[in-house]
Amino acid sequence: MSGITCKFGGTSLADAASVRQVVNIIQADPDRRFIVPSAPGKRHPQDKKITDLLYAWHNIAQQDLDASEPADIIADRFLELARELGVAFDIQKHLDAIGAQVKRHKTPDYMASRGEYLNGLLLAEVLGATFVDPADCIRFKETGELDPESYGLLGERLKGGGLFVVPGFYGAMPNGEIKTFSRGGSDVSGAIVARATHSRIYENWTDVSGFRMADPRIVPDARRIEEITYRELRELSYMGATVLHDEAIYPVREPKIPIHIRNTKAPDEPGTMIVAERVSVKPVVGIAGRAGFSMINIEKALMNKERGFGRRALMVLEEFGVGWEHMPTGIDTMSIIIRDEEFNGKGPLIVKAIEERCKPDEINLVTGLAMIATVGQGMNHHIGIAARLCGAMAEARVNIRVIDQGSSEMNIIVGVEEADLEKAVRAIYYAFAWWE
Repeated sequence: MSGITCKFGGTSLADAASVRQVVNIIQADPDRRFIVPSAPGKRHPQDKKITDLLYAWHNIAQQDLDASEPADIIADRFLELARELGVAFDIQKHLDAIGAQVKRHKTPDYMASRGEYLNGLLLAEVLGATFVDPADCIRFKETGELDPESYGLLGERLKGGGLFVVPGFYGAMPNGEIKTFSRGGSDVSGAIVARATHSRIYENWTDVSGFRMADPRIVPDARRIEEITYRELRELSYMGATVLHDEAIYPVREPKIPIHIRNTKAPDEPGTMIVAERVSVKPVVGIAGRAGFSMINIEKALMNKERGFGRRALMVLEEFGVGWEHMPTGIDTMSIIIRDEEFNGKGPLIVKAIEERCKPDEINLVTGLAMIATVGQGMNHHIGIAARLCGAMAEARVNIRVIDQGSSEMNIIVGVEEADLEKAVRAIYYAFAWWE
């Protein structure tokens, strides 16, 4: 492997001072050759994100209204950046070209991608780098999935010496139409570039110095995670840990390219390494939780003897277009845990349909649940993990409504009342933070 891929988030590129810091970071290591920028982020809490302004421009234009206000704000922002960075950048020419295209695109993807596109052009000018438009080499299939041919196409474009700038967040469909990843998708773009270039490391520069064992808004003194595996991160991301887009793992997982989460404002801090296998034998690496779950409890005598019972219950969910998250079971009981956003108000209708289809002895819907994941690849080799977790919850006077451990034995998930979420996360964190 050779070279380093660096992705810089919106907060790392919000103003000229931040861009200068990014330039210093890039120039500090000649191996940092493949640069993936996001659109400029907010400079202050009242500021407007460039991407949000572009969405607004698209919506206004689709209604044949005057979109000059968001366009002017965008123009002023890039003019200010170019002026303070001392480079020539004809933003009006680019915005005129964008304005000529806006009505042709019924979906907002094209407009949403222009923040990264413009920032990529500007950063390439500042760095004296080669600009590579991902629309030319990051391809999606008709199904919307990433086309693996993208790695080869992109790799060919990034051959040779010098610096390359590849904007994040977007690629193109087979017909050339721009398609974006979901919000935060520049993380995924960075991973694609890292794989395409066989980078030895993928540095993801953001506004935090790595991951913490628990949400610092809940546990302000939460310890930094020095090292975490792809699988562990996936489990924590599922429960709301959002430092990195969860799909960014997949491009680098097979070639085992490590991801280094680093802080642009504090580049000397060690951050967090995301790796295939971690050296540390610490059994619990992190705790993450989120509210917004409900649970359907179903009970029927001799359920285990009734072939197809579970299938019929789950078919009801499928027919309502609802996905499920967890399904703890007993010999005569099963519980189906579902995100409230999936239910979308259909909970009572689904319960009634399951009742008609499965004829249970009892069925009820429990709302207002929060789910908490305690994650660590070494958990299955340590005696007393579950006992310590449950003991911490009991000591904190938190009632466990449901508990589920996956077959991988890499996490234990507990369900509690939403009101107990923060108290439960703190209790679990302090039970494991210093336990080796």
